[in-house]
Amino acid sequence: MHVVIMGAGVVGVAAAYRFLREGLEVTVVDRMAEPAMFTSFANAGLVAPGHAYAWSSPRAPGMMWRSLYRGDQAIRFRPSLDPALWKWSWKFLKECRAARTNLNTERKVRLCIYSQSQLNQVVAETGVDYDGNTGGLLYFYRTLESFEAGAQKSEILRRNGIEIEILDREALIAKDPALAPAREHLAGGLYAVTDESGDAHLFTQGLARRCAEMGANLRMNTEIKGLVASGQRIETLETSEGRVTGDIYVLALGIYSPHLLRQLGLDLPIYPIKGYSVTLRMADGEDGPAIGGVDEDNLLAYCPMRRRLRVTATAEFAGYDNSHRPKDFQVMLARTKDLFPTAVDYSEPSYWAGLRPMTPTGLPIIDRSPYENLFLNTGHGHMGWTMSCGSASILADLVMQRTPELDLAGMRYEDVH
Repeated sequence: MHVVIMGAGVVGVAAAYRFLREGLEVTVVDRMAEPAMFTSFANAGLVAPGHAYAWSSPRAPGMMWRSLYRGDQAIRFRPSLDPALWKWSWKFLKECRAARTNLNTERKVRLCIYSQSQLNQVVAETGVDYDGNTGGLLYFYRTLESFEAGAQKSEILRRNGIEIEILDREALIAKDPALAPAREHLAGGLYAVTDESGDAHLFTQGLARRCAEMGANLRMNTEIKGLVASGQRIETLETSEGRVTGDIYVLALGIYSPHLLRQLGLDLPIYPIKGYSVTLRMADGEDGPAIGGVDEDNLLAYCPMRRRLRVTATAEFAGYDNSHRPKDFQVMLARTKDLFPTAVDYSEPSYWAGLRPMTPTGLPIIDRSPYENLFLNTGHGHMGWTMSCGSASILADLVMQRTPELDLAGMRYEDVH
């Protein structure tokens, strides 16, 4: 059986590896010159079941509204004439009720826990190096009020199997002494014991090399033009380099997945949500943060990658524009300096902006499509790195006609229509 995978980000490459382990023939098609050069290039780096909360929450509409006149909101709404933005935003707002938020969070947590176990299995099998850190992650708060609310909110994670320790200010600093200079900014935090981190770009490129060694055909610099269907089956994939034909087709194109399916008369509720990241060098002679974390009051995430620090922030409803300017990073850099005033060299920042493929629920779509040999593995949002290997295992089970280990409620094609 020959599987054609559309997309060479972390989700697509993880799927390629899983199918190769099944003994199948695999071709991966992507428009970029190398794997992981778009959404997977410089993301947050956190493998974070301990932060699997649904973004569509009762807090989100207020942040979106305030973002229209304030520039410091973690979620920013940028109105445009794009009908897809308004259609998607309406579905997102309907998910912001407390009951829906809790349900979506519980489903995300279960997928993230399963996916982390699959990631660890892949790493054990391949030995791929990705600047990984298994020391847990910190989620901390700047006010006592938000700290107490965060501790209460974390109960939903505990009920679903996440080990979390509640730390006061001094215990938080003891867990990572690099936070000591920020003592006055900290009220306390949560420590997710088994969370991890690492460079998704390095992981994906290393795994892609392993896939090539196992016989995968990686067709890079190849633009996907469309799928050709006959009846209820896909016959071939049209590309800039000619046709690619297989038995099974897997859609893992992130934000561009809806564009391809629209040609077939199908609709996917996936829209790009822009995030900003900056990568900094650790200062010479200084000990930077030992483990990654999130400044919860500002939704600013950071991840040490050996002598680098990746910092990410913001969820911006801004369409398909991934451009950026230095001033876009001023607020997040100022907040990072609050935390690590001397441990990080701020003189040569490397800026990037990426587009997360978000569904209104925050859950990916992993399922067979209405076309019997076209499968969907897309819409992983801000947790594609965390969810990638588990999604690959679920997809392989579906293709091989096995029952997946995880309940797919909320992730099936029929669930999003």
